[in-house]
Amino acid sequence: MIYKNKPKIGILSLGCPRNLVDSESILGRLALKTYPIVDMHKADIGIVNTCAFIEDAKVESIDTILDLIDLKKKGELKKIIVYGCLAQRYKDKLRKELPEVDAFVGTVSLNHSPARFPITPKHYSYLKICEGCINNCSYCIIPKIKPGFTSLDIDSILAKVEKLDQEKISELNIIGQDISGYGMDLYGAKILTRLLKKITKTAKHIGWIRLLYLYPSRISDELLELINDCLAICKYIDLPIQHINDRILRLMRRNTRKKDILRIIEKIRKKVAGVALRTSIIVGFPSETDKEFKELLHFIEEVRFERLGAFVYSREEGTDAYNFGSQVPKKKKIERLNSIMSTQQKISQDINKRFLGSTMEVLIDEKEKDLYLGRSQYDAPEVDGIVYVSSKSLLEPGDFVKVKITDTLEYDLVGEAP
Repeated sequence: MIYKNKPKIGILSLGCPRNLVDSESILGRLALKTYPIVDMHKADIGIVNTCAFIEDAKVESIDTILDLIDLKKKGELKKIIVYGCLAQRYKDKLRKELPEVDAFVGTVSLNHSPARFPITPKHYSYLKICEGCINNCSYCIIPKIKPGFTSLDIDSILAKVEKLDQEKISELNIIGQDISGYGMDLYGAKILTRLLKKITKTAKHIGWIRLLYLYPSRISDELLELINDCLAICKYIDLPIQHINDRILRLMRRNTRKKDILRIIEKIRKKVAGVALRTSIIVGFPSETDKEFKELLHFIEEVRFERLGAFVYSREEGTDAYNFGSQVPKKKKIERLNSIMSTQQKISQDINKRFLGSTMEVLIDEKEKDLYLGRSQYDAPEVDGIVYVSSKSLLEPGDFVKVKITDTLEYDLVGEAP
């Protein structure tokens, strides 16, 4: 029962899927207390869950808060609550500069209520198994915002999986800043593989289980064997390397070297049949020379990642790299980013051509006009490519269908289903 006198709640969730999980938890707790959850334009209280990882994220967060302040000034909102990383990082400063905001609340605890109010489409979900990071990279603010590394206990995770399984979701995305470190704080060892074996036994109806963010030096043979052998686990490995030059990797404090990265990539492709490798890289790190950038570009051309995201270095106060000398000019950083993405576009186009004429399993996400939009197991929600599907049958979001690929694009595929 919802009491009529309770204010209606709207939320805007910014940043990564980890934030989205927190937003679902916030709404879940409010829904349990019978607060009505509505779209923002119908809300009495507006919540924004912010991101402050890089400059662009901070700008988006501030712009969103200012939009809510405008709504409050017009009388369309009664209160504004700012959650998340921006509030955690700049709470005192924000209180002074944005007095219209009624409350600033820092990061949400990992051990939050099991209640969940889904923001994602009904057929897929994110499950955060750990919080914080153990890597302490020189460019990253996360250890300052979320100090320490915390794993959610196995029983709590399996309870969440069981509930999602009962809801008959099609895809479960397992996330954290670094899921490869799971368990080291609670159990004294990194036990991601053991956890995954328990999850796959619990998730009897979930078609795909996807792993997002695995630190290169913590990928074990046992984990790769499980990914290869378990039909439910997507043959998709998210392996951010950030750079390939040894000097830059050392400055970044990545605790990996070029030879280590080459070795793990070779091992992954050898042990996991048909695997798609996704990585992310940073260009324009302080003191990155033209020669070091060309080494990175050549590496990308040689390795040919199936999926790749590139970002310009963002100079964040509070990080060690903020004080590094020889900052790369913004114009040069953008030029390097464009060069990387142009190269990857050609690689992606060539890789996609391999699928022409083949038949693959596709998860349907939505319908758009006369076509269905779906994804292969090689594509994570929101960040990777899509498969455009034509079908004479009526399909629903969450359906798995066999699709014959009839055309290939730079990042996407086109196909037909029965």
